[in-house]
Amino acid sequence: MRWGFRDGQCGRVPKSSLDLVILAAGVGSRFGGVKQVQPVGPHGELIIEYSVYDALRAGFDRLVLVIRREIEADFRAAIGRRLEGRVDVHYAYQEMNLGAERLAALGQSAGTLAAAARQAELRTKPWGTAHAVLAARNAVRGPFAVINADDFYGASGYGALAAHFQTARAPARPVYALVGYPLGRTLSEHGAVSRGLCATDDAGRLLRITEATRIERTAAGARYTDAAGRGHALGGDEIVSMNFYGLAPEVFPQMERLFGEFLAQSGEDPKAEFYLPTAISTLNERREAEVALLRSRDDWFGLTYREDLPAARSAVAALVADGRYPSPLWG
Repeated sequence: MRWGFRDGQCGRVPKSSLDLVILAAGVGSRFGGVKQVQPVGPHGELIIEYSVYDALRAGFDRLVLVIRREIEADFRAAIGRRLEGRVDVHYAYQEMNLGAERLAALGQSAGTLAAAARQAELRTKPWGTAHAVLAARNAVRGPFAVINADDFYGASGYGALAAHFQTARAPARPVYALVGYPLGRTLSEHGAVSRGLCATDDAGRLLRITEATRIERTAAGARYTDAAGRGHALGGDEIVSMNFYGLAPEVFPQMERLFGEFLAQSGEDPKAEFYLPTAISTLNERREAEVALLRSRDDWFGLTYREDLPAARSAVAALVADGRYPSPLWG
């Protein structure tokens, strides 16, 4: 048995093995450095440590860290050693060089293969968050949650996902989950952010996720500019994806196929990214999967810009003062 959440209440639920996949291969271009190693806790704790702490309390018992191979030594020294004595840790590598054999397995044309190979040599950043999840396919062994390394999600989301995994039935198509947050609680005071805007029906069921890459705070709420240059006003209450998902191994062949479609359409664009919200939304819209929309009871915060650090540290200090986390975190 383990602790989890069922019908919104904390209690004991049957134990099963749950993986936590942490996407940590980003280059931090807007932050201006490696965000994952920035201390936010009173004893130098990292955001990723609070995420692992919350996941362990909810019943997750295995960690898969998706990184770039060229930062492996530094990552293990700065982060891996903090976690390896507390949880079963495994590594997966997101490569910018996709590999001809893997591309050929996706059934791509010779032209697409050649274009992707050229872009692999030119790219300075990975292929996006959905590709990062694909990179974990050989390390994941069962149901798993996905999070960003530099985002703080709060404890309730992990409990909600653990309960989802315990109650999910086995229908004709997979049932995944998204933990959403109100947009207004996820904006930065220091510049534009990217968010997945969730559209729902009258019953609150997820219809689609639209990736908005330049959302800025305004006096009335927020606004974003779409790919065609059109501006859209937002109120701030919209539910958004923060790359906090509950998935299962069935997603890997589905996303490999979607990645093939992405390469065929955008493989020659060196800035194009295969986004996780877009991939999950496509599966939902095509009815190849169901996606349960869960809501977090906690505030989100993260590090998009270096100027976000003081606010993140203040938020952690307040949570520690409120007794939500011990200090030091690991005793």
